[in-house]
Amino acid sequence: MKISMGCDHGGYLLKERIKEYLSAQGHEVTDCGCHSLDSCDYPEFGAAAARAVAGGACERGIVICTTGIGISITANKVKGIRCALCADPLSAEMTRKHNNANVLAMGAGMLGPNMAERIVDTFLSTEFEGGRHQRRVDGIAAVEAEG
Repeated sequence: MKISMGCDHGGYLLKERIKEYLSAQGHEVTDCGCHSLDSCDYPEFGAAAARAVAGGACERGIVICTTGIGISITANKVKGIRCALCADPLSAEMTRKHNNANVLAMGAGMLGPNMAERIVDTFLSTEFEGGRHQRRVDGIAAVEAEG
């Protein structure tokens, strides 16, 4: 699977760990930055990762900052993105099944790397259920179109 990743300095170390983890599993990772622990602003990198998904270059995205909140808000500003902030595998599973989320946000300061790997595994392996949930996803798209 092609996966875009973006982070700020607060998410840099976890992004690097997850990037290596995904590459070892055979996924193709597009690293949209940041590329160091130097202080930076998450909107640039969160938007780049989300745009890679919205534009079709990547199938899913993962964005990380200290809490996951700001970068998830940023990703959700990109048309066509349904970014969910997840702190456990159950929320990752449900957002894929019910919301067809295409970008995962995580807070590096909120969870350890082993939990992050479990969340990522769940997010990437869970399929959208469709059916009655499609109606809701269509409703999200309608709100997005209204601006």
